[in-house]
Amino acid sequence: MRLSNILWRILENGSFVENEGHSGLRQLLCQIYFRGMEEAKNTARAVVHIGYDGLVYKTFRGPQARERYENEVRVLEFLEKHGCNFVPKIVEKDADKLYLVTTNCGKRVDRLSAFKKERIFAELEQYGVRHDDAEVRNITYSGELGRFCVIDFEFATILVEGYPASPKMESVADRSQWQKGNDDD
Repeated sequence: MRLSNILWRILENGSFVENEGHSGLRQLLCQIYFRGMEEAKNTARAVVHIGYDGLVYKTFRGPQARERYENEVRVLEFLEKHGCNFVPKIVEKDADKLYLVTTNCGKRVDRLSAFKKERIFAELEQYGVRHDDAEVRNITYSGELGRFCVIDFEFATILVEGYPASPKMESVADRSQWQKGNDDD
């Protein structure tokens, strides 16, 4: 088990720390765990950190969090099964906590021509998945692979019969609803 996973489990559980009267220990562990992690995204829908181990740690939150988590896991497992190598691979998942750890697909892309963006998402469809949030913010570049990759599959659709539909993307006018954590609509 990776050190980061051990620390995360201690922080999530925390019972031995707090029951023994060592709340300072919990705070120290938090500092150690998050010191090496870069916050990649902190939005109403998810908190994403890039760990010092290079992995991506994503916690789903806000409306439809459970549906979005389940859909992203389903789509990533489908793509891995079908040999798609330009998307994240699942390393760890926790359905109770809506927590997902994946491999890192490189750095976010700031600009990309419309033609190139369309080609990348069209290539994804050759693997039986339509992204349904086909924006540049969901494209990265991996120097290791030497190619563009696609991330964030919470609203993607598997185009093969027999798979459930993706969650309908909904916006919420009252942003305070997003602050409630992992509430499902």
